[in-house]
Amino acid sequence: MMRATCIGTPVAPRPLRKWRPKLTCTARASGKANVGATGTDENDYDLITIGAGSGGVRAARMAAAKGARVAICEMPFAAKASDVDGGVGGTCVIRGCVPKKLLVFGSHFREDFDDAKGFGWELEGTPKHNWQTLMNAKRKELDRLNGVYHRLLEGSEVKLLEGRGKIAGPNSVDVDGKLYTTKNILVSTGGRAFVPSIPGSEHGIVSDDALELEELPKKICIIGGGYIGLEFACIFNSFGSEVHLFCRQEYPLRGFDEEIRPFILEQVVEKGVTYHGKAAIEKIEKLEDGRFALHTNEGEEVADKIMFATGRKPNTRNIGLETVGIKTDEKTGAVLVDEYSKTNVDNVWAIGDVTNRLNLTPVALMEGMAFAKTVFDDTPTKPDYDFVPSAVFSQPPLATVGLTEEKAIEKFGDVDVYSSTFKPMKHTLTGRTEKTFMKLIVDAASQKVVGVHMAGADVAEMMQGVGVAVKMGATKQQFDQCVGIHPTSAEEFVTMRTVTREIRAST
Repeated sequence: MMRATCIGTPVAPRPLRKWRPKLTCTARASGKANVGATGTDENDYDLITIGAGSGGVRAARMAAAKGARVAICEMPFAAKASDVDGGVGGTCVIRGCVPKKLLVFGSHFREDFDDAKGFGWELEGTPKHNWQTLMNAKRKELDRLNGVYHRLLEGSEVKLLEGRGKIAGPNSVDVDGKLYTTKNILVSTGGRAFVPSIPGSEHGIVSDDALELEELPKKICIIGGGYIGLEFACIFNSFGSEVHLFCRQEYPLRGFDEEIRPFILEQVVEKGVTYHGKAAIEKIEKLEDGRFALHTNEGEEVADKIMFATGRKPNTRNIGLETVGIKTDEKTGAVLVDEYSKTNVDNVWAIGDVTNRLNLTPVALMEGMAFAKTVFDDTPTKPDYDFVPSAVFSQPPLATVGLTEEKAIEKFGDVDVYSSTFKPMKHTLTGRTEKTFMKLIVDAASQKVVGVHMAGADVAEMMQGVGVAVKMGATKQQFDQCVGIHPTSAEEFVTMRTVTREIRAST
């Protein structure tokens, strides 16, 4: 997920050269470009990108750096997404990773104040938090980042077309009634929060709203046990709200390693979140006092806010896909693309969450760069989805790279698992019961480390480095040969010598 510090002062772009499609031998004979660009030089642009989120901006800038004439369209800035509002920077920067992480930082101070006492700090009275101060500071930072993105586009000589972009034809894009022609079109419109159709769903909020609340709810019910639901449950809990988290499954984080799911749930519940597993949501009712009643198979829970964290859907509505016959997935609505991110229409491409492949900001960036290389650098490049690290900023956070134990067994059959659970050194003085969990999954035949999973403080920072080793194909022996940094939790990755369990396909 994108860090705010990734976005700095724009660097002056390299001198641009006039881009022209490079031709293969076959193309030279026919006089046609080998880039799927069916337009002519009379087009207004070589590329118009619809959607100025992280992936779209990266693709546009990289294409412009190759000398292409590039425009990008995006709706006006707003903290909450709608059919008429958006903003340069997209979900991650405006209403996703960045503001959420700011709230994670802010909420954790409550625990830090308590921990300080174990190290001799004497705090007079109980520290008080001003929610409105945090919201104002967050909004100021988002305004700054939005400005940074505008300057990045300007510095890269990418033309910003403000308004709703819609495909009007194979080589044309309509932006609020004005038509522009282009050789290539890139769809990067991201996703939108999904709210299931249940009675009273209009009374619920989504993550966009949760990041813009005018006051901290005394009690909140969160529906959904994915990473968004778990992260917001921890944020509100740490700020002092009473939090109830509802999930259809026994444990949260479906799709993650089956050993880390109950572990992280235990830690989160220990910190005060009330978890309702195997919950079936029936309806939401607005009460006369302004609160809301959430009805489930368990009964009724009354709260100040009901939040849906029930996933996201590709944002494909009203962008003109049907105009040129672009195929979408019948179930999710995602734009269907090949391994080079091209749709079934030769000069129309799509990247990021709108394609519903691997929905992470850095993956959208990777897809955008691969697209630019393929189309504007005559270097066909496929996005590489193997060993992509990721993190869940719960409290404690967890991070992972590679295969879960279940997927590793399915793929390799014979697998060695190394795991360790321990109390972090810091908490020997704080008195907290919080634990750290670490796990290595090894292909028994090659001894390559094919999966790493961890829950505990600072795991995202650790996992980025571990991800490099796993991506390079490091073996368990090479992990063992690395000298640990002491005293750290990270050294456990290179000191686990005893196999926790051996899984063999033959037994």
